[in-house]
Parts: sequence; structure tokens; C-alpha cells
Amino acid sequence: MPLLHEETVKKQGYNLHLIHTDKYKTNTIIWKMKAPLEKETVTYRALLPHVLQSSTKKHPSTPLLRTYLDQLYGATLQVDLSKKGDYHIITLTIEIANESFLKDSTPLLQKAVQLLKEILLEPNARNGAFDSETVEKEKRTLKQRIKSIYDDKMRYATYRVTEEMCKDEPYSLFVHGELGQVDDITQSSLYQYYERALKEDELDLYIIGDIDKAEVESYCDELRFTERTPQRSSDSVEKSNMEVKEIVERQDLKQGKLNIGYRTNIKYGDQDYFPLQMVNGIFGGFPHSKLFINVREKANLAYYAASRIESHKGLLMVMSGIDDQNYENAVKIIKEQMQLMKNGDFSDQEIEQTKAVIQNQFLETIDTARGLTEVLYHNVVGHTVINLDEWQDQIAKTTKEEIMNAARKIEMDTIYFLTGTKEEGDK
Repeated sequence: MPLLHEETVKKQGYNLHLIHTDKYKTNTIIWKMKAPLEKETVTYRALLPHVLQSSTKKHPSTPLLRTYLDQLYGATLQVDLSKKGDYHIITLTIEIANESFLKDSTPLLQKAVQLLKEILLEPNARNGAFDSETVEKEKRTLKQRIKSIYDDKMRYATYRVTEEMCKDEPYSLFVHGELGQVDDITQSSLYQYYERALKEDELDLYIIGDIDKAEVESYCDELRFTERTPQRSSDSVEKSNMEVKEIVERQDLKQGKLNIGYRTNIKYGDQDYFPLQMVNGIFGGFPHSKLFINVREKANLAYYAASRIESHKGLLMVMSGIDDQNYENAVKIIKEQMQLMKNGDFSDQEIEQTKAVIQNQFLETIDTARGLTEVLYHNVVGHTVINLDEWQDQIAKTTKEEIMNAARKIEMDTIYFLTGTKEEGDK
């Protein structure tokens, strides 16, 4: 049975993606803004969506805007920031009840599109500046968001290995911006950046639910932006055959964090992309994977051990929590597991089990409107088209030889160890 079908319509300044499904009792509107990651703008982009969702001209305070959402049968409004490759993505999501399930005939989806227009094009601003109280409140919150990474050592280690591995590349930038830049942002400078982003970003609008496509398209006619040629990130040159960097950082903590970064030399849309998914699954992506079984269970070296891939930057990241004295042994065994992947030292049973888990995970992901959008949005970022059925087919037909070939392209780049152990001579 074919999976959901996406219909893309070119609108003024953005692409409208319509996905009809009667699977959900709600309709979901997801707005995406994509621009290259840049040191000069990363903190502006981290602040902007939170200011936009706090209030609008028509609803000039957060309580007033939230009260209006409640009046729309408890509609929800959320913003999010992410990195995909060397791009910085702003996401704004409105989820609203499907009016066909209600006795009331209020045109809720139309009202949700109008609210999106209000948030984006009629913000709480005057004379070229956002509302000062809103901006100052969101600046304080942004500072807390940036600082919070230092309290979560698992997140901190992931951030630091990326920062060290991708030094001098846009991908090293933190998705929530830089603490030292927050205070320099004013109501006026943020408004100027807002105007620039709406003129330059690649804009995509996804509307998912039990929708009438022609009707929804007409709702979106009011949402207009200037036409633009979206900016492309200058794909940074991938490093190859480099010396492995080893970084040890010391803090006051009980459990060491060992993170290892690999360059896969494979990106979304490449021929080896689906074999790479299989490599990650057998190597460290799931509880049946080599890292989990050999590093955590058999050798009893880690509290957790897993891997994940970054599809658009071509990275594979290993995350593990270990006792400090197990560092060298853990690194050795992790290296051995990757060599086993390159040698083809994995069974047909591991292949079939991994295919089944990837397929189930994929179906679970696309079972929610947000997950479905994230899968489809890979095509926008990767400048390619892989439909949902193809995703499943490609995983199903991946061979052992293809998995080995993908594994052989992977190169270790950086070993990062966050430890509480003091060096000899430390006081």
C-alpha cells in the first residue's frame, strides 16, 4: 500500500506542501525557514522565533495570544531550532483540531493559517523595532537556554565533540547561538534581521491532515513573500585522511563522557545513504547493535553506548558514558566494532534485524505529522526527491556488500573525552 503522498505547490516566495490524510484528529501547520549557518546571524536566528511566537500586533502579549489559542479549541503553537548540515532551520508549528470532528462549524484551519500570517507578517513591532519588553524577556530566556547545556554533561559532550571536530566549519556553531552575542541584540537590530530573513530564507509551509487541498491553497493565497533565490551554504570541504584529534577535557563529574566523531563521506541523496543507515543500525543505532552488546554488555565498560548519523553533514557520532579508568579500553573496543563493519563481520540475522527495526522506526516517525514533515524536509535540505515508499524499498534491498562499502568510506576524525580525573601534578 503506498504511503502518504506529498503535493508541492509554488506560492509567492515559498513552497506549499500539502499532505492529505485522515489518520489524525488534528490538522498541523509547520513553517520552515532555512538559511546558511553563520557566526554573525546564529544568535539572531535563535532569538527571532521566540520573539515572534510571544505576541503579535493583534495579540500584543503572551497571555492574550495564548488566550486566543485556547479559543481555537486549544490550538498549540511551538517553535524549534535545528541544524541540518551547514544550515540553520527555524520551525514554527501550529496544531489545531479538525473542525469536521466538532459540532461547531468554525473554519479552524483557515483561522490557523491567518494566525500564521499574523505571527510572520504582523508582529508586535512599531517604527522598525520589536516590542522592547518582549525582546528583553526572550533574551533572558535565550541566555538560560545557552547556559543549560553546561549542566547536562551528555549534551555538553555532544556539543563539544562537534565543536572540535568541525572547527572553522559552520556546523561547529551552537544551534542556540552564542552567549556573548545576546546582549548586543537590540529591538531594532533584531527587526532588521527579521526583515532580511523573510526576504532571503528558503521558506516552506507544510499542511498535514484531513484537508481539502484546493480550499487550503486558497487560504494560503493571503500569505505572500518576495520572490527569492534561496541562499546555498558554501559546502565546506570535507577533510580526508587526517590525523585523529584527541581532546581530553576535565570537569568535576562522576561519570566520564566518551564521544567519537567520524566523517562518513556520505550525505542524504548519495547512492550509499541507505547502506549508511544500515551501517549505523548494526554498529550502534539500536539495542541489538555492536556497541551496545560489546562495549556495554560484554565488556561492561559503558553505562550507555550508541551512535547516530547526521544526514546532511556526513557525520557519524558515537556517544558513551564510561568510568574514567576504562577510557583506553573503550576507545579500543569501539574502533574494533567499526573495523568489523568494514570487514563485513556481521551476520545475515543482524542485517535482517536492523532492517526490521529501521522500517518500524521509520513508520513510527511518519505516524506523527511532525515526524512526517521532518522526513519530507530532508528533500528540501538535500536538494533531492526521495519519496516515502522509496525510503522503505531502499532499506529492504540493501545488500551486505553495499553495507561494507559504505562502512569503508567512514573515517575517524575526533575522540573527545570529558573526565573528572585529575592529571598527575594537579592539585
